[in-house]
Amino acid sequence: MREYFSRTMLIALSGGVALMFFGCAGQPNPNNTNATAAAEPPPDKPAIEAQLKALEYDWPRIVKERDGTAVEKLEADDIMLVYPDGSEGTKEQDIKDIESGDLASDPQEITDLTVNVLDNNTAIVRSRTKVAGDRYRIVDGKCETILHEFRSVDTFVRRDGQWQMVASATVPVRAPGPAPTPSPTPGGSPSANVSPRAKASAVLKVSPLRAPSPPAKTTPQ
Repeated sequence: MREYFSRTMLIALSGGVALMFFGCAGQPNPNNTNATAAAEPPPDKPAIEAQLKALEYDWPRIVKERDGTAVEKLEADDIMLVYPDGSEGTKEQDIKDIESGDLASDPQEITDLTVNVLDNNTAIVRSRTKVAGDRYRIVDGKCETILHEFRSVDTFVRRDGQWQMVASATVPVRAPGPAPTPSPTPGGSPSANVSPRAKASAVLKVSPLRAPSPPAKTTPQ
């Protein structure tokens, strides 16, 4: 009886030790992160910068050639746009402005372009755009071409391997100068002579103001 009891205890203890050994061996190591997921590789910043600069520098061509298809591809459907006058824009309106051809004759130049790469799929681009319009004004008896300058901040996200603009805001660059001299009006309130100006959309293209028609073009003397 004692011999049978000793054998039973030995088998039970042996089984318990084996269970403890294999049970511990089968538990995952929480410190072994390589076993669960591979670390994301660092972004190739030079390559991303080159890609986004190529997209931004293509805007003068898009405007000149009225390439609405390029805007359709580049802008995300859910893009958030803020124009220089504070109004909100849409992708559909941007495409309409480009395809209208109203801006095709106004040369544009993009400068001071800086790309801030956040990760493999996100980046922010800051730039300056100069737009030389074909409208004129007389200053001290001379004809002067109006030049518009804007600053833009564009947010890009890579979706399905393609970079798309998901947000953009543009503000006018206001050069300091003398204040305009007010002229009296019948109501007694002053009003300044305002030259025709254009409105820049969030993607470095310029759209006409949706407001009353500007004064007629002055013929150069």
